[in-house]
Amino acid sequence: MATLEEQVLEVLARLDLPYEQIDIDPSLADTAVFCERFGFPLENSYNTIIVASKKEPKQYVACIVPAHTRLDVNKRVKKLMGVSKASFASADEMKMLTGMEVGGVTPFALPEGLPIYVDARMSALDWVILGGGGRSMKIKITPQVFEKLGAEVVTDLGLARV
Repeated sequence: MATLEEQVLEVLARLDLPYEQIDIDPSLADTAVFCERFGFPLENSYNTIIVASKKEPKQYVACIVPAHTRLDVNKRVKKLMGVSKASFASADEMKMLTGMEVGGVTPFALPEGLPIYVDARMSALDWVILGGGGRSMKIKITPQVFEKLGAEVVTDLGLARV
């Protein structure tokens, strides 16, 4: 069975877009640490966050927002999901659903049919940095990848940090 990183690379090969694989020490996987260490701007670094509905039957979505913002779970994501209450999936829920751990979640190896929402700011960029499926890899790729992944582009999915 392929590792998550191998699955991610297989998906990237099928997407047929140029990308750069950045291998890193897992202790540098947290976005702010990674950006500072390797000189990437936070505005180009995107976090993939799994959100869960509070009530049964559980629903999950993947939201991709710029690292310098915070995900608008209470208004924007709840409305997108059509639920009354939603929150960040726990680390255990996320691991069970995706096989991934915090600091490595990526849109490239998500379960089939999981809705993907991406902040519209990405369309103004030439490239973005995304998780690589584990804490030892990041992916630098064109934002066109979100179209190929079938992501829904959402204005102001991420809110300014206060």
